Amino acid sequence: MRPKSLAEVAALAAQGDSIDRCLANFLDEFYSCPTAAALAGAPGLLAPQLGEIGRVTDAYLAATAEELARRFTLPQPGWTGGEDRRLRRPWFAVPYASVRAVLLLESPAGFRSRNLFVSENALARA
Repeated sequence: MRPKSLAEVAALAAQGDSIDRCLANFLDEFYSCPTAAALAGAPGLLAPQLGEIGRVTDAYLAATAEELARRFTLPQPGWTGGEDRRLRRPWFAVPYASVRAVLLLESPAGFRSRNLFVSENALARA
């Protein structure tokens, strides 16, 4: 199943599905037909159920919504601004210290503002 919204991505992850696979499937669906509706609904928070991984995912989903809205000139979803969608400590997509400088430079603004440091193509699909 390809989630049609970020809210569906979170719901599937809460049921134990792979967040990476769900997000990749969502991106495939979104890129085929970008709509504001796919970003509008607030995903359920995963932090209460999944702890630290859930906090990172909550922030990542907000960053994804912000970046996709910016790239496709869609309305910015209001739910992305919540403090529960930001990390207090930096999180790096790659654990190696030697790569951190690159991630600090490349991270799109929506990710950086949430203390998430990813590659510039974090939302790319092949």
